[in-house]
Amino acid sequence: MFNTLRSRLLAISRPVSLTLAGALLCLNVAAILFGVFARYIAGGAPIWTDEISRFLIIATVMLAAGTVWSEGGHMRVGLLEKLLPTPFARLLNVYQWLLTLLIAAGGAWISYRYALSVSMFTTSGLGISRTVPLLSLPVGFLLLAWHALLYGPAPLKTVEDTL
Repeated sequence: MFNTLRSRLLAISRPVSLTLAGALLCLNVAAILFGVFARYIAGGAPIWTDEISRFLIIATVMLAAGTVWSEGGHMRVGLLEKLLPTPFARLLNVYQWLLTLLIAAGGAWISYRYALSVSMFTTSGLGISRTVPLLSLPVGFLLLAWHALLYGPAPLKTVEDTL
């Protein structure tokens, strides 16, 4: 029962994360195209187009990172898992899973603390608190931890598994 709940939550969480990341990517493309149009056709682009595109690309990557990890899409070398005997390969999978959880949770905590520490500063182009765009980092790290937790210490998919 717990495994079916985990797999259902993961099946819901993956498309939601990718849809949000895709929407942010579309906003980023629109901001860049507007900046290009304003710069080369209208004669001058507002400063906020460069700044918002930087913030949007970071948010896009952070929102998609957990889903990409759970689908085995991050670049990694899985040769060692295939060469080790099964008990050692399982131990390596547990180690990788725990390490991913630890790094994701630590990244969420540190980036959250940092985002709050710069709340008194504003961005140069948008004029908003720096905390607002920086909150995409802890959210992304939390999503990575969430996806890793739901995926469990199972072996990650490889390119050969998808062929």
